[in-house]
Parts: sequence; C-alpha cells; structure tokens
Amino acid sequence: MSNTVLYLRSPAPSDIKILKQLYAASSSLHQPWSYAPTDFEQFIQDEGRYLLCLKVDDSIIGTFHISGIVRGYFQSAYLGFEVFAPYQGKGFMKPGLQLLIKEAFETLNLHRLEANIQPENSASTKLVSGAGFVKEGFSKQYLNIGGKGWKDHERWALLNTHWQSNGKTKIGNTAS
Repeated sequence: MSNTVLYLRSPAPSDIKILKQLYAASSSLHQPWSYAPTDFEQFIQDEGRYLLCLKVDDSIIGTFHISGIVRGYFQSAYLGFEVFAPYQGKGFMKPGLQLLIKEAFETLNLHRLEANIQPENSASTKLVSGAGFVKEGFSKQYLNIGGKGWKDHERWALLNTHWQSNGKTKIGNTAS
C-alpha cells in the first residue's frame, strides 16, 4: 500500500463525534492494549496528535501521537498509535507510520522516536519492527493502561540518522 492514498492531519472539534464512534466500534480491537480517551476535547487538543486519513474520502482510519518531546541533549519523543475497525489488517498503518516518521524526523527534527509496547501486542510489535525500530529493552510496570493497572512494556526506538542541529535548539534546553 502506498502512502499516496493516505495523509496525516491534526484533529479538529468537528472530529469528536466520529472519533467517539470509531473508538466504540474498535474497543475489542484495542483492549487490553489501550482504551478510548475519557476526555475527547483534551484528546483533540493534545500537541503532536495526528489523524491518519484516506485521501479518497477523508475517512479517519487511525491515530498517531508524538508526545513528551524533549529538546536539548535528548531531541527525543514517544510514539503512540492505533488503528480503527474496520481498517485493521489492511496495510494502512505501515505507510501511515512512514508519514509519521517523516513528520517526526524532518518537520520536528527529532533525533529519536521511542515506542513502548506491551509484549503480547504482536500487531504493534510487527508494525514498529517493520518500520526499522529496534527493541532496546524491557520496562517493568511501565504504564498504567486506561487506569486499569500497570503493564510491562518493551522499549522500541528508531534513530534519525540524518539529524542535524538546526541552530535553534540550545544545548541544555529541555523545553521544546
């Protein structure tokens, strides 16, 4: 699947209704790995939130989130993602992730992108490993998923081998 049929965009208030429907229709797909947002207003306002959409009809097929951006000596962020039913298993997330990596490395000029995935979530592990992420380690009780309990995660990362200091980020500055 080519990423020419997909695009990324920021969410808008007009997306809340459809996002609620998509999360409700996808709960059996997402759980126990993730849960629907409890505050959709906040969800769409999160900096670094992207919707993956089909160009042909603007359907929202998934989300990506680049969070916790730290500049200075780190130049790194965390990656979150999910696909919505009925688009899972159809090959959309792989080119979508390539679009997101381009955004993270070329537009945001990050050096490193890290994805933390529950070990049993083989679909997510397959997605990131196929995109070149490397498994770096294991974090015991890393995240409280959906407020339902602390879950172990594998730590996967991808480095931007073309990263260059753009002169705008002062070394030692930890704010973005």
